[in-house]
Amino acid sequence: MPIGASDDLIAESIAGVLVDGFNKHYRLFHESSAVAKQRFNKARWEEGQRAVRARIQFYDQRVNETTERLHREFDVDGLSDAVWQHAKLHYIGLLTNHKQPELAETFFNSVCCRILHRTYFRNDFIFVRPAVSTEYLESDPPTYRCYYPNEEDVGPCIRKILLDFGWAREFEDLDRDAGFILRAAVSHLGTVPAREANLQIQVLNSPFYRNKGAYVIGKAVNGGLEYPFAVPVLHSAAGKLYVDTIILDAGRIGALFSLSRAYFMVDMDVPSGYVQFLRSITPNKPRSELYTMLGLGKQGKTMFFRDLIFHLHHSADKFIVAPGIRGTVMLVFTLPSYPYVFKVIKDVFGASKEVDHDTVRRKYQLVKQVDRVGRMADTLEFSKVALPRRRFSQELIDELYKEVPSLMEEDGEDLIIKHLYIERRMKPLNIYLEEAEKAGRGDLVEQAVREYGNAIRELAIANIFPGDLLWKNFGVTRYGRVVFYDYDEIEYMTDCTFRRIPPPPNFEAEMSGEVWYPVSRLDVFPEEFETFLLVSDRIRDAFMCHHPDLFDVEFWRKTQELVREGTIQDFFPYPESLRFCNVFGSGCPV
Repeated sequence: MPIGASDDLIAESIAGVLVDGFNKHYRLFHESSAVAKQRFNKARWEEGQRAVRARIQFYDQRVNETTERLHREFDVDGLSDAVWQHAKLHYIGLLTNHKQPELAETFFNSVCCRILHRTYFRNDFIFVRPAVSTEYLESDPPTYRCYYPNEEDVGPCIRKILLDFGWAREFEDLDRDAGFILRAAVSHLGTVPAREANLQIQVLNSPFYRNKGAYVIGKAVNGGLEYPFAVPVLHSAAGKLYVDTIILDAGRIGALFSLSRAYFMVDMDVPSGYVQFLRSITPNKPRSELYTMLGLGKQGKTMFFRDLIFHLHHSADKFIVAPGIRGTVMLVFTLPSYPYVFKVIKDVFGASKEVDHDTVRRKYQLVKQVDRVGRMADTLEFSKVALPRRRFSQELIDELYKEVPSLMEEDGEDLIIKHLYIERRMKPLNIYLEEAEKAGRGDLVEQAVREYGNAIRELAIANIFPGDLLWKNFGVTRYGRVVFYDYDEIEYMTDCTFRRIPPPPNFEAEMSGEVWYPVSRLDVFPEEFETFLLVSDRIRDAFMCHHPDLFDVEFWRKTQELVREGTIQDFFPYPESLRFCNVFGSGCPV
């Protein structure tokens, strides 16, 4: 649509403001991530956790700044459709040689969606599909480095790979660690493959920093075969570096990028290059999740929603109410052919709940900012989501209009849900246990109960008390790991008061059914857990075998003290059995 010279100048200026806003965002994001190396060198673990939390806010801050600037400098509410269309075209031109074009397109969408009405959310006005390719973008330094092992000995090559990261601390015994890596690789492969002439080892240029570890990510390429690997580097008690293990299984490497863990800090010039490399070694991991785990959550959301719309075009099943016990705060639904659940906050909560809508939203935001230690599902939060009404079962439509009418709107053939959370689908732990007991699988019951207790312990040391410990609020992943996913009652451990139930003053008080002692909102009585957790003899036996101390107030008070003292525990995103100290009997000097 042609426009006049003055309107085209406005469109060009708007595009420039938007690019400036994004460039400021990525500069700050990049600087924060680059400092992760210094924090690792100096073992400043708490500072690293604070940086991850602060970085989450960067995007919305820049979107707000840019939106305010556009309102201040232009009459954006009065601009014609043609001006917005031309602003997008100018913006595309500015991204031609950009190193983060896909992120910049998402930034454009975020700002425009703050300004434009939802009816403009189509390809003429925003980037419904990507317009600028991310293929073959050059990075400085390159996304990955290549090494060519000496024919006689790979050990020196491993040493060079690790030393090239330029960490300020020395390795405790790099020759030992290189030997362990080689022995573990040969054991994993079962044999040494015939060496091809073009054998090379490709390693991503930046380590992946999280918690107290730095992860070296790469792959060995031997002719037509590729062998992915991840190598965690940790600090010893003496302050030197050591290699804890090498992860060679693609599934376990993918688990490093689980949304139930904290986001990585990675020094990236071209994020799409990192995602493309990671996809080559974790082909079953969606790009949306990889972007999210790299700290680029808004891009993860954009790609997730594009994937969802694409899936809806290529499937025919309907959204249904999720199986399991209905929640008192959230209405949960799912699409059977898609591995996610969709959660909306009910307009009215059950009588037992003492939280309001704002509190629930704050709890879900809190989960994004803490170290989830592999035990809390991350969520994608969306506003004004348009989905085809015909893909909803009538039962679900009835349930939505009954429980969340304030969040529902219809626009032609679409249902608009004004606020929505999306999580990876897991089997509810209560259903898993019921099925295992019916099948006579005591081994599965014991494993799940042990995992459940471990989840509670790890959350506690990460300063999270789940609040509602019922089995139904935990899920089982496809790897058998137990993860918490119901957040309306979570609290910081340090805010809770763990108490023993005082003895009754008399027989009448004991038999009355009413509490005879004052109880504050954040008071917790661990001995009460037994009443609602030990629901069968088999579960009782498993629980009392592995976790009887969870019913003892002393466990909680001691853990609380560790948190208050600033203790940051190691949470390994791989089995203890893989650690070199357990495989070879040495190598974990902690």
